[in-house]
Amino acid sequence: MSRHALSVAVIGAGMAGRSHAAGYRQVNTVFGAGLPPVRLAAIADPNTALAEDAARRYGYEKAVYSWEEVAEDPTIDAVSIVVGNDLHRPIAEALIAAGKHVLCEKPLAGSLEDARAMAAAEQAADVVTAVGYTFRRSPAIAAIRDHVRDGALGELTLFSGRYWCDYACDPRGPLTWRFRGGPGSGALGDVGAHVIDAAQLLCGPIVSVSGGILATQIDKRPLPLGAVVGHAMAPVSQETGAVENEDTAMFSARFRSGLSGSFSVSRTAFGMPNGLALDVYGLAGRAGFDQHRPAEYVFDDTQPDPRTRGARQVIVGPQAPYFAGGYPMEAPGVGGGNAEMFVYQCRAFLDQIVGTPDPLPPNATFADGLHTMEVIQAVVRSAQSDGAAVPVPAS
Repeated sequence: MSRHALSVAVIGAGMAGRSHAAGYRQVNTVFGAGLPPVRLAAIADPNTALAEDAARRYGYEKAVYSWEEVAEDPTIDAVSIVVGNDLHRPIAEALIAAGKHVLCEKPLAGSLEDARAMAAAEQAADVVTAVGYTFRRSPAIAAIRDHVRDGALGELTLFSGRYWCDYACDPRGPLTWRFRGGPGSGALGDVGAHVIDAAQLLCGPIVSVSGGILATQIDKRPLPLGAVVGHAMAPVSQETGAVENEDTAMFSARFRSGLSGSFSVSRTAFGMPNGLALDVYGLAGRAGFDQHRPAEYVFDDTQPDPRTRGARQVIVGPQAPYFAGGYPMEAPGVGGGNAEMFVYQCRAFLDQIVGTPDPLPPNATFADGLHTMEVIQAVVRSAQSDGAAVPVPAS
């Protein structure tokens, strides 16, 4: 394998952009050898102070102030896109045209039309393209996937998933891009995309949805006076603008296997900072995960003696995927954070690019991201049709 340095850049220096930046910085510290040296080339963001601070913190060579500078730099090989959803398509198309590998944050795009165009560009591209669903890299969720595949739960009977957050509870929170866009681009696209992807990772593709409900609890928000980073509060004006998408969403789903599932997502669930949780039930067992307790999961199966059956707390350790080789201290109960999942995601992306001898499982594709958006739009159509069943097109 070539030892020529692999040059990476991140477009977007906000909350998630910094997670990508930190991930690339650490990719050669986890798992086996195989990656060439990684050159941390550039952080791009129109917010000058934000770009310069991120570049300094994470050891990147420079800060630049437009994504075009990254696209036009012939020395950069691979790029993460971590900006507002509506910008994903033009940036991805420009990067692909420039021959760069692309890791795009979820959801894939700001609209279904853009997502379909990006999936088409992926098919025609001679570069690696991927979507950032970080929870695929949770050791606990990956362990549950192994239980499902190994048949430890028996035939699956029910999936239940939720992603409840509280970042939008305060009505004084500024009207950022997260609150603009049509139905489906709010909580459903922001956090719902994650739990939909996790469900399909465990249970296979969703083929139809029903019972869609979308609701907005705070319909107006003050306009910000400057740049807003992530979900942070910021100075606002007296002028307000309309919230254009949903704060909460609920729906039921049918998987291709015939399995039924229920989903609930919210950005106005008080006291839930990052509440992704899921449960998978089968005829012979069950497993559950809660992101607020990321270093463990719940498991229950048919023990020989019914008197000792019951849910067991499984502490994640080297027996789980991603743990061995992925933590400096390889001992149960010492890991399970969000930052590590970004490292594993970046490592998997670079593994795909260079073809390491023992690669991590590949990231989701643009086609996978498109399918998740098809699910989201089916939920919107269901909600607009009094909860009617709506088929999801096959990707």
